Amino acid sequence: MAASVLLSNPFVVSWRPRFPPKPIVSRAPTSAFFCSSSGSSRQITRRFLARTSVGDGGGAGGEPQTSEPQLVGEDSAVFDLGEQKIRSWVYFTGILGAVLFVLNVAWLDGTNGLGLGSAFIDAVSGFSESHEVVMLLLILVFATVHSGLASLRDTGERLVGERAFRVLFAGISLPLAVSTIVYFINHRYDGMQLWQLQTIPAVHQLVWFSSFISFFFLYPSTFNLLEVAAVDKPKMHLWETGIMRITRHPQMVGQVIWCLAHTLWIGNSVAVAASVGLIGHHLFGAWNGDRRLAIRYGEAFDRVKSRTSIIPFVAILEGRQNLPKDYYKEFIRLPYLSITLLTLLAYFAHPIMQAASFRLHW
Repeated sequence: MAASVLLSNPFVVSWRPRFPPKPIVSRAPTSAFFCSSSGSSRQITRRFLARTSVGDGGGAGGEPQTSEPQLVGEDSAVFDLGEQKIRSWVYFTGILGAVLFVLNVAWLDGTNGLGLGSAFIDAVSGFSESHEVVMLLLILVFATVHSGLASLRDTGERLVGERAFRVLFAGISLPLAVSTIVYFINHRYDGMQLWQLQTIPAVHQLVWFSSFISFFFLYPSTFNLLEVAAVDKPKMHLWETGIMRITRHPQMVGQVIWCLAHTLWIGNSVAVAASVGLIGHHLFGAWNGDRRLAIRYGEAFDRVKSRTSIIPFVAILEGRQNLPKDYYKEFIRLPYLSITLLTLLAYFAHPIMQAASFRLHW
């Protein structure tokens, strides 16, 4: 992952984060996926060095500096095939398989396993016979645990280490997330019908396109699968390129788009309750994320914040964010190709996901 850390600016030199990110030396991609020729590779290298070179004047090799603000954050969604280790992905596959096995035995399988998920759903459902209330309670439990553990990340990592805390974080959050999703799938049409727009021409296409676009607003750390699985040491990143130029909180924006699209399509009280809960959780997450990044990165985050916005495109329209001429290249990367394929696969796999959810009887 290429970390674009500016060293020539005295404003940044004086910054000393409590948890400084490990500097990463940038090099031109060697994979044919990223570069079609050695000439284009050299051009990419020169452009990168021009933004991150140390000196008082021009960029690398005496080239003049561009008008683009120099980056203090990291370049998002970078994936260099030449830097990947087969052993790391073997570990990732093994960890993923182990996690899914434990999740099934401990949480999902009530016949041959512990079936703790059913007990959890029954306990929450005992508070009310209203599916809307239960939906909100499930989201509240997940949001409290998820955001609470995220807020305790600095303390937790000091006590048990980055990898152990990530395992704890995922081990608690994942079952709660699965329970909430399954309950929504099973009861999404059980609420009071408020409107019915499914027969109107182009509504299905609008909902499909909105849902598809929403997944391109995933937070860049989601792409770091080896960190998510704790194969690589997890880090709190300060991203600045790609989707972050449009909005500083893409996960929140994507969730809002997804919720509005599905609420429009379903049109009942359960969908409204789910959307209110999810959007509220992500709005809090946006505030909490800024707070945590400010604590971790200090003045560097202030600089990123000054040229980004929470509401999409606002910083661009106000002139605080200047998009590079080749901005589109920040999306022509393997993670976004993977997101495209996975989103299409998820759409066509809807019947399978619904059937699997119905089998749990939650």
